[in-house]
Amino acid sequence: MTWIKTISYKEAKGRLKQIYDRLKGPNDALDNILIAHSLRPHTLEGHLALYKNVLHHTANKLDKWFLEAIGTYVSMLNKCNYCVNHHFEGMKRLVGDDAKSEEIRQSFVNRKLEQSFDNNQILMLEYAEKLTLRAVDIGEDDIKCLRNSGYEDGEILEVNQVTAYFNYANRTVLGLGISLEGDTLGLSPNNTDNSEDWSHS
Repeated sequence: MTWIKTISYKEAKGRLKQIYDRLKGPNDALDNILIAHSLRPHTLEGHLALYKNVLHHTANKLDKWFLEAIGTYVSMLNKCNYCVNHHFEGMKRLVGDDAKSEEIRQSFVNRKLEQSFDNNQILMLEYAEKLTLRAVDIGEDDIKCLRNSGYEDGEILEVNQVTAYFNYANRTVLGLGISLEGDTLGLSPNNTDNSEDWSHS
């Protein structure tokens, strides 16, 4: 599951047990990326707050499927198969079209974004790519380009934060050897306004 010691649901006590009870699915299932934080529950709480507010909040203006697509692309760039698999499934559920979703996946694999995205979406994906692979090269002109294409600054912030979150999550996974073993792919929280509600679909 990971290269470090973890605390299972059955072993959990105190604050960790309370968090697990909020997050668990059927048969007390928990994703491995969550269990990986178990030795420091306060970092799990930080991760959860960041994840839910950045990716799953109703105040976001960009389509949720597109934010999931950005997360999938960033994870692919980082060669984080754990997050690619989880978030591709989440994106596919939101898109509601398996063939279209697979086309998107192949456009990422082949680095041919024009096969699945319009010009404005490609600009955002290219920004996410540059922020992931060459962050030091980002300049004000990159932001002006996005703004001139019609994006509002708040939307640019959304993509910035989703990209930054996935780089964090990818490095958590890759740095601790977190595997997909036993995970259920593609679930995400339903109630995006309540940070305490982690019911999944």
